[in-house]
Amino acid sequence: MRTGADSRPRGYDHAAVHYRSHDELLAVAVPFVRAGLDAGEATVVSLERHKAELVREALPDASDVVFPTSDDLYARPAVAIKSYRGLMADLVAGGARRIRIFGEVPPSGLGAGWDWWARYEAAVNHVFDEFPLRSMCGYDTRTTPRRILDDVAATHPFVVTADGRRLVNERYVDPPSFLTAPRPVVDHPLQRTPPLLELVDPTPAAARRGVLDHDRTGLPRAEVEDLVLSVSEVVANALRHGRPPVRLRVWSAPRQFVVTVHDTGAGLDDPFAGLLPAWDRTTGGLGLWLVHQLCHHVTFGRDEGGFTIRLTLGVA
Repeated sequence: MRTGADSRPRGYDHAAVHYRSHDELLAVAVPFVRAGLDAGEATVVSLERHKAELVREALPDASDVVFPTSDDLYARPAVAIKSYRGLMADLVAGGARRIRIFGEVPPSGLGAGWDWWARYEAAVNHVFDEFPLRSMCGYDTRTTPRRILDDVAATHPFVVTADGRRLVNERYVDPPSFLTAPRPVVDHPLQRTPPLLELVDPTPAAARRGVLDHDRTGLPRAEVEDLVLSVSEVVANALRHGRPPVRLRVWSAPRQFVVTVHDTGAGLDDPFAGLLPAWDRTTGGLGLWLVHQLCHHVTFGRDEGGFTIRLTLGVA
């Protein structure tokens, strides 16, 4: 396992490791973190609180390690990218020549909402490459489904075995190919019922009114207004860049809100859309980036019928 200092001034080294117990987690995490400290690297551990405490207790001196909670950094994929980029920029500005991170996607991301975390794991290979970064992403095989482990294999250029060997991952897929490949989308349970509202080629204003008029959620007004803004942006993008007809569907129930926007086009040209801001407003990239920060879950679906964006508040 190559754990020592790296002479490269830049570039992202992104590895995944599977573990089956807390002992196995510590067996890979602690040497990785200690090697970073010994090399004088800025070192971060971003895990659930109880796992972070296990790592902290196993280190002779953890005072030089940054221990944000995973909830702080992993609220949503676009938020995680923004937060990590800010953290790493601060570390570099403070004099760090190399950065080392051991982290993992929180348990809430390993269920129905995994699809956008899979996009995250693929995208960061490009997004973080401007930083002198080495990271190791842990996945507990006791709680991580096989379909997710398959995505993990496709999104990490390196893998680390339980005994510490670091290997080139032959199953790795470059980010643009992974992000543009068709992916099955699992329906939200509300989608198994008839929608409360269906509009064809609605204006953004009509879409906003339709969402507000069919709010049955009881969710905080601010969250619903975030969804309304997001729907308006997605509808405007579909009308501008998609292929008609543009179809809006709305489902709402206590604590749950689901909206889909479908058009018959091929979908987004930018594989990183939503995860990074595109400051050219003509591409819609800035709006989709905001949508990814405002909604509880955003799903892209491509099939022979066209392209669908699903926006969710409440349970994924």
